[in-house]
Amino acid sequence: MNTPVTDIRSTSSSQDRRPRLLLVEDDPDLVMGLRDFFEAEGFDIDIAHTGTDALKRLVQVPPYDIVVLDVMIPERDGFDVLREARRQGVQTPVIMLTAKGSEEDKLHGFEVGADDYVTKPFSVEELLARVRAVLRRSTSPAQAPMEIYRIGDVEINFSNHTAFRRGEPLHLTALEFDIIRYLIEHRGRTVSRSQLLRDVWGIPGDVVTRTIDRHMASLRKKLEPDPDNPTYIQTVYGIGYKFEG
Repeated sequence: MNTPVTDIRSTSSSQDRRPRLLLVEDDPDLVMGLRDFFEAEGFDIDIAHTGTDALKRLVQVPPYDIVVLDVMIPERDGFDVLREARRQGVQTPVIMLTAKGSEEDKLHGFEVGADDYVTKPFSVEELLARVRAVLRRSTSPAQAPMEIYRIGDVEINFSNHTAFRRGEPLHLTALEFDIIRYLIEHRGRTVSRSQLLRDVWGIPGDVVTRTIDRHMASLRKKLEPDPDNPTYIQTVYGIGYKFEG
């Protein structure tokens, strides 16, 4: 029997320290500009120029608060770095930063565990907004009451951000936890893309983006018995999505 999910709203944790951001980028001009910008915005910045160095830093403790990871970097590309980091249990939220803008590349980024995806060229203000939105979503839910919801053979624990399929760990990003919880909280009702952008992403609903559809495709691959014929996350064409639990 499915356990209803209570209305728990994400709150920013008290920041007694500057958030730690790992920037993985090999373009020296971009590194300099982003480092200066984010330091002025209150972040502590570490830089990795290669995939090998990035992976070493990602698996260290204490973990970073967030990672901005370019795809086209020397030695190991960003997809490979993120895939291996997730395999080793790294839960740090990651924003992919890349010139690759095709739907296939973006979906691949989400499949290997990205929380968001920014395509070059971009404005630093947009990247900052996305970083802050991801940080809000990934705030530790340790104070939240235990919530478990079952979707078919998948069990999702919204209290400690873990998921299992038939007892085997199933990786969901922080954003994917927020999306599926939002859909469950509104189960049986159609949720528009504008609502998702406003309430989950925290950005204006009039922004034109396909990122919602890419995330839904990634979630279906992880949760649905048959992603091509979804049982739970249904598309309401021209409007948005509806969860049938």
